[in-house]
Amino acid sequence: MYKETNKRSIVKGISWRIVATTTTIIIVYLFFGRLDLAIAAGMIETVLKVGLYWAHERAWFKIQWGRKKIEPFNLWFTGLPLSGKTTIADKVYTELEKLHIPIERIDSKDIRDLIPGIGFTREDRNRHMYRIGNLVRTLQKNSISTVASFVSPYKESRKTIRKMVKNNIVVYVKADVETCQKRDYKGKYVKALAGELKNFPGVNDVYEEPQHAEIVIDTDQLSADEAVVIIVKYVKKHYVK
Repeated sequence: MYKETNKRSIVKGISWRIVATTTTIIIVYLFFGRLDLAIAAGMIETVLKVGLYWAHERAWFKIQWGRKKIEPFNLWFTGLPLSGKTTIADKVYTELEKLHIPIERIDSKDIRDLIPGIGFTREDRNRHMYRIGNLVRTLQKNSISTVASFVSPYKESRKTIRKMVKNNIVVYVKADVETCQKRDYKGKYVKALAGELKNFPGVNDVYEEPQHAEIVIDTDQLSADEAVVIIVKYVKKHYVK
C-alpha cells in the first residue's frame, strides 16, 4: 500500500498547471499567430484560475449540502473468556479500517497492561467498565469510532456503557463453557477450576448473558470470518452508508 505524500501532490499540481498553461499558450498562438499575446494569455489564465479555484473551494467549504457526517459508533464485544471475542473483533477492526473512517481498537488485555492491579471482583469490574466508557466517550467526541472487546460479565456494567456512549452495538460472542475450555490454550480455565483464579466468569463467577444484544454470534455455528461478514454488514447498513 502506497500513501500519497504532500511533496508528491504539490509536484503533481505544479506539473498539471504547466501542462494546462502551455496548452492555453499553444491554442492562442495557433489562432492569432502572436507568441507575446499567447504567453500573456497563458500567464493571465494561470493567475485567474488559481484565484478562482481558491474562491470556489472556500465557497463550497461553507455549503453543507451533500455532506454526510458519519456518527461514531462503539462495537462492544462481550462473552466468556476464550469465546472468540478478541479474534473476531481484530478481524472486524481490520475490515472497518478499509472504509477509511476514524476508528480505534480497545481490548481488555491492553487496558489491563496499562492499568495494572484493577482487580476482578464485581465492584472492580464495574468500576473498570466505567473508565472504559469514559475512554470511548472521549474518542467519540473526536468523531472516532471504537471496536472494544471485554468479557464484561455483568448486566449493570454493560448497561452503564450503553448509557455513556453513542450508537452502542453489543456483539454477544456466544460459546458454552465446555467450548471455551477446549480453546483454553492459556490454561486459565484449568487454573480457575483448581481454585487458583478467583472471580472467573463461567467457573466460579457468573456471566450474565446479554438480553438485548444487537448481534449474537454463536461460535459453534459460525466461523470467525462468517461472523465478521455479519458484523461489518450491520455497521455498513446502519452507520457507514
